[in-house]
Amino acid sequence: MPGPNTGLRMSRIRNYLFAPVVIIVCSIGAGFINSDNAVAATQDDDVAQSMRSFTKILDTVQRNFADQVNDDKAIYNGAIPGMLHTLDPHSNFFDPKAYAEMRDEQRAHYYGLGMTVGPGGDKFEKTVVRYPMNGSPADKAGLRAGDAILVVNDKKTDGMDTTQVVNMIKGPRGTYVQLKIGRDGHDQPLTFNVMRDEISQPSVAEAFMVRPGIAYVWVKNFTDEHTSKELEDDLKALGEANLKGLILDLRENPGGILNEGIEVAGHFLKKGQIVVSHSGRTQPSKSFTSRTNNGGHDYPMVVLVNRRSASAAEIVSGALQDHDRAWILGETTFGKGLVQSVFPLSENTALALTTMQYYTPSGRWIQRKYSDISFLDYYFNNKDQRNTNDVKMTDSGRTVYGGGGITPDEKYDPPKMNRFQIDMIRNFEFFNFAAEYFGPKSDPALPKGWEPDENMVNSFHDFLMKKNVKFTEADFTENHQWVKEQLKQEMYITGFSFDASERVRIEQDPEVAKAVEAMPKAQGLLDRAKKMMVERMPVERAAQ
Repeated sequence: MPGPNTGLRMSRIRNYLFAPVVIIVCSIGAGFINSDNAVAATQDDDVAQSMRSFTKILDTVQRNFADQVNDDKAIYNGAIPGMLHTLDPHSNFFDPKAYAEMRDEQRAHYYGLGMTVGPGGDKFEKTVVRYPMNGSPADKAGLRAGDAILVVNDKKTDGMDTTQVVNMIKGPRGTYVQLKIGRDGHDQPLTFNVMRDEISQPSVAEAFMVRPGIAYVWVKNFTDEHTSKELEDDLKALGEANLKGLILDLRENPGGILNEGIEVAGHFLKKGQIVVSHSGRTQPSKSFTSRTNNGGHDYPMVVLVNRRSASAAEIVSGALQDHDRAWILGETTFGKGLVQSVFPLSENTALALTTMQYYTPSGRWIQRKYSDISFLDYYFNNKDQRNTNDVKMTDSGRTVYGGGGITPDEKYDPPKMNRFQIDMIRNFEFFNFAAEYFGPKSDPALPKGWEPDENMVNSFHDFLMKKNVKFTEADFTENHQWVKEQLKQEMYITGFSFDASERVRIEQDPEVAKAVEAMPKAQGLLDRAKKMMVERMPVERAAQ
């Protein structure tokens, strides 16, 4: 006999599979193609038979498994994800919590205190503030990097992991949360009553002049529905009309909303140039083109990418490479040539299903291999997977390949850290030093233009000795300049702001310096493309 909850389970499964759906991701709507009636009937019979088999298995498990079965867990975490993972690595099922988080990410805001927290250095047993975001409730309240969160609303955090602490801090906008903080230099905990508010997380994390005439723009992701607008506003503020060069940083950018990637790439291309094309089994082939004429701006561009640049970030870098608009510098990108559409289902769940493949303007498909390999290999195998059979040409005739991501025009291998550097970062030594330095100070502000001098370097050396950190004097001397750079980055977080610290990090980044050096190569691309366009014009006119 069927188990007592079979009817409920069947109703829930039916809702998941047959609820009306709307495609909302990538800003692309989808039509539904009617199949031949005979084929549709056969498919319906197959689905019905499969549903009966699945229901019978679930019922058998529910009635006979040694422990009580959580039906939601079996379906949410087992059956549905298992089915999707047989398709490709990116199709996914979102339970109500995950779906809500995804929508918040797309809107690029959430409600809270606006600080990043995690385990920290000498206080590994506690969750500590890594940094408060500029202008956030945490920042305005005076919370600092290195503060240990001891109590949240009268609940001690002893034995809690970071996720548990964060969940207690979260809450509706306009409500208060009380934190008791342990801070270096203070014998007693400090109490903060902080009101939760909306926290904005812009997609364009940094935009400033890194050298005279050369702008640097870091697009962190494309999850914000206003990424392209942020970019336009920032470039306008930087005086785009007078730029001599632009560094567009897409490193670590995991992608996001397809339409925003199209708009960002289109900003730098001429009107009518193809940005990306897509096609799918139920989707007609379609090309997306630039809608503007790049404002007449033709400054050289260098785009920074690495192996964690994916999806929409690859659409942007691929389009700019294919049209010879930018010099691509860095590592081969991840290689995600699949587009997911999100189908909202009942009970606040959703299905992210791969519905299309996308192609760069030259026609290459940059998806890395995912069949017959593990998820671990798919995400972490960094071997060159270019498809030598998928050979295409850029506008000026340069050879590019499909498969395995966007291959940069110039490879850049980030310098490897030595043992001393790894130990310093892994054990949060600079973070702990800054927390101890600023802890007793009522006003942590540093003077404008502050730089760590030799006294500061020596203080850090003494701090390591006091903690019995193992290192040699030769290690410290060899890494003297690196120590100064790390101290500056860390001290700027509390002495100025996290944004100021990020700017310091970027200014010290050797790959950014390499991008500045590569600007003449980017200019050479533009000049070559213009020359070839002029040479083609008589031929094209003759053909007409």
